[in-house]
Amino acid sequence: MATFSGLHLLLFSFIIATDLNANCPTDLRVLDGGNVVACKSACEAFNKPEYCCTGPFNKPETCPPTDFSRIFKAACPRAYSYAYDDASSTFTCANANYSITFCP
Repeated sequence: MATFSGLHLLLFSFIIATDLNANCPTDLRVLDGGNVVACKSACEAFNKPEYCCTGPFNKPETCPPTDFSRIFKAACPRAYSYAYDDASSTFTCANANYSITFCP
């Protein structure tokens, strides 16, 4: 049995308010028979440091939101849209006292 007290829990709130596939930029589309079935992240689509927040872009000051991440943020304002989207997408409970028990 493991118990943790005073744990700060990260709560992610995802509310899908729109069809992301319908509004997916052409460069990010995943197609199946001509139909958009998914929308990649810019990091996955281009594998460039400025989209993946790697290399010289590996901190919040050097990796701002991109035009692509802004599309997702506009569609789902509370969802995490790029690597450093903490301010509007990560929620914590400060000064909480939780007890979490695994396998009692």
